[in-house]
Order: sequence, then C-alpha cells, then structure tokens
Amino acid sequence: MGRPSIIDRDQVLGCAEQILRASGVAGLSIGAVAKAAGISKGGVQSAFGTKEQLLQALYDRWANEYLDAVRLRVGPSPSREETVHAHVALTRELDNQEADRAAGLMAATLDAPQVRREAQAFYRSLLKMDAPLDAAGRRARLALLATEGVFLLRCFGLLELGEDQWQDIFDDIEGLLADEAP
Repeated sequence: MGRPSIIDRDQVLGCAEQILRASGVAGLSIGAVAKAAGISKGGVQSAFGTKEQLLQALYDRWANEYLDAVRLRVGPSPSREETVHAHVALTRELDNQEADRAAGLMAATLDAPQVRREAQAFYRSLLKMDAPLDAAGRRARLALLATEGVFLLRCFGLLELGEDQWQDIFDDIEGLLADEAP
C-alpha cells in the first residue's frame, strides 16, 4: 500500500484563484481546479468538499491576509476611522493582479450564499454599522463607500482610469477622512 499523497491546500487555492481570474465563477469547478493543480477531483473534494466550501476557503484566505495587512498598519484593535484609513490606503496601493484577485473573489461571493453572508458581515464590521456615527464616522463611511465604488468600477472594467487619475481620486477620498473635511 502506497503512502497517501499530501495535498497542498494553498497551492490548490492558488490554482482556483487563477481560474477565477481567467474564467470567472462560471469556469470554477472541482474538475477545473483538479486539472490545474494536477490532482484528482477526489483530491480537491477531500481537501475542500464542495465548490462552495472551496469558495469559502478562498474567501477565508483573502480575509485573513487583509486583516493581517490592516493590523500591520494600525495595530490589533483599530477604531472605525483607523480601519477605514488602512482600507483606503491598502486599496490605493493594490496592483492590477491583486485588484483582479479581490474583484474575482467578490464576484465569486455572489455564487456562494454563506460566503456572501460573511462578506456582508465583513462590511458591517468594517463600517461598524451598529455604532453611532459622529462627523468623523460619517466621513469614514463615505470614504469607504467611495473607495469600494471606484475599486469595483475599475476592476470590473466599467471605468478606465490611468494611474494618475487613480491616485488623484484617492487624494480626494483621503481628504474626506481629514479632520477639516465638511
């Protein structure tokens, strides 16, 4: 009896992300991921279960990377405003590959109800929707929504922006966060 093969979950997730970027959610299947990863469909299923569980693992990996990046900028317990500042800065710095990755994962959440619920909870948490909003909180909410809006428009190809335009828009968004903003 041979040794059981060890599946590198991170490598399989990387293959799934590549499929998402190249073919969208419609192209993502257990079979396509198995082929790209050089393993059997059963190997993918033993590591992740269903397509929705695979999407969940992709989302979890992205969310953990995001939270680590925020913590590096503002520490472990940031305020709403500090979190939004970090989110705006991280979005501003995204290169095309990371932006495509994030947009692909966002599109994939529409196809997976549990992942969509987690994304909704992520945004509620990011906006701290249950906390009262003072003037700074309202500016932070507006800056976050502007950030996500321009990000989605650019990533889904609905608004072509050069790098100078991208940076100019983020100068405006960061101006919303400044204390002197109305």
